[in-house]
Amino acid sequence: MPTVLVTGGAGYVGSHCCKAFARNGWDVVIYDNLSRGWRDLVRWGPLIEGDLNDTEALKRALSETKPQAVAHFAAFASVGESIHKPELYYHINVAGTLSLLEAMRLTGVGQLLFSSSCATFGIHDAPIVEATPQNPINPYGASKLFGERMIRDFSAAYGLRAVILRYFNAAGADAELETGERNFHDPRVIPQAIRGAMEGGFTFTINGRDFDTRDGTAVRDYVHVTDLADAHLRALGWLGQGKPTEAFNLGTGAGASILELANAVEKVSGRKVERKFGPRREGDPPSLVANPEKAERLLGWKPAHSDIENIIRTAWAWAEQERARA
Repeated sequence: MPTVLVTGGAGYVGSHCCKAFARNGWDVVIYDNLSRGWRDLVRWGPLIEGDLNDTEALKRALSETKPQAVAHFAAFASVGESIHKPELYYHINVAGTLSLLEAMRLTGVGQLLFSSSCATFGIHDAPIVEATPQNPINPYGASKLFGERMIRDFSAAYGLRAVILRYFNAAGADAELETGERNFHDPRVIPQAIRGAMEGGFTFTINGRDFDTRDGTAVRDYVHVTDLADAHLRALGWLGQGKPTEAFNLGTGAGASILELANAVEKVSGRKVERKFGPRREGDPPSLVANPEKAERLLGWKPAHSDIENIIRTAWAWAEQERARA
């Protein structure tokens, strides 16, 4: 069977993709230092503990496992943290990606999946296509854009072939509850809304109620992490067919408002979400929604699990399981 080496495979999106890869004929090897990953989420292949900035360790891992492709998820991914600690984001997301690209060049591994983000685009009101200008407004988005640029430069210079996958809002959890989201560095809106229903004494804050949207709260494009895993699997197929470096936006093209999300949590859980309205956060656009047409047309990818109630249902089930384990 072909082998894929997965950096950051002990994390949220990475572990879901490891499961999809393993179930579809790939031998999976995880490379992770567990600084923000979880040993118990390493379930679909062996773990090589190593640091992304250790080029020699990466070279050894690549030489020993001889993967056909690398799937690169290892990164820091908190917008707020990146603003206060930009050095972390340039050290890991930029220098670490360069370290990986150099190790791949030196060992002759020529296929890469890159976990990127809609944060590379900055603020845009219209549904975002791949050609929308990329003007990130925070260090996290900038670090991902630098990664994209390095990949394109390595593609031009050394023949690397890569698929750049720009997620909008990864959400939900594995339906079988074998993996899910644990993010203590950047509390995100769905886990916070669930917490507002699950934990007494915690109030979910909705930032802004005067946006130019259908209910006044911000609209975001939530895509189920199982659908993201399917997109990565299709991207491996794209590379396996010898196709060139390409970028795809991964979203539903619809979006849900924060108020709709809170209401969905109440519907799924049968509990009230304790909530309050707060001020807008600086730089928040009214709506941030993908146009996923290119991924559908070229990869044959179409979200099958990303209706908001299914996202909440799986996220709620994962949160209940995590609470029972605590």
